[in-house]
Amino acid sequence: MPHSFMNIRALAKFLGIELRRAERMAQRGQIPCQKVGGQLRFNRAEITEWMQQQMPSLKNERLVEMDSGITARRQLDDDLLLTNMLKVEAISLALPARTKNSVLKELVALGQETELLYDGETLLEALTKREELCSTALDGGIAIPHPRRPLPYAAAEPILVIGLTGQGIGFGSPDGGLTDLFFMTCSQDDHHHLHVLARLCRILSDAKFTSAIRRAESPGEVVDVIRQREEQILP
Repeated sequence: MPHSFMNIRALAKFLGIELRRAERMAQRGQIPCQKVGGQLRFNRAEITEWMQQQMPSLKNERLVEMDSGITARRQLDDDLLLTNMLKVEAISLALPARTKNSVLKELVALGQETELLYDGETLLEALTKREELCSTALDGGIAIPHPRRPLPYAAAEPILVIGLTGQGIGFGSPDGGLTDLFFMTCSQDDHHHLHVLARLCRILSDAKFTSAIRRAESPGEVVDVIRQREEQILP
């Protein structure tokens, strides 16, 4: 795969951090890496997966740094990232699911309602494998199902699906609680993939925001709540 390995400079740019910080983290063994010809090399797929696993536990300051770094690198002016991905047909405030597997199936079905998802079967398989590896559930009754790696041929463009179940479902939350609010995402490249996850982790850390989502009476209201929250955190 082209550009599958990065040097330390490319890694720092990819993560949106200063070169010295990337060097320190690599030297301390905090980032997956290997030596090739005496030089540190970083596998792009491994770094993407490592960042996914790290993101839910990152402090808000690091999430802001990462989110802002990727925004600048992608040269976005109006970066209502999540709002611009949302379509009302991909939002359900009464997701008919009672098990983990049925949640994933229903989220994929919602994605297909947008007519942007070409290969729901591949996406469902990728979501299932990701959950088998490690649950995407967070504390507070929230989960962010996503593939381990981007799926460039599964959809016409990146998608974001939101589902709220009528009752909590066992989804492997760190706090042991039930999960009722799901944000399923699928991107076509690793930069966008990590950007969406960083932005979601930022806004979902606000209990007032998630409460507003749960109180919403229509998909359109959900879009408005997310737009307002994104506008609040943008510089």
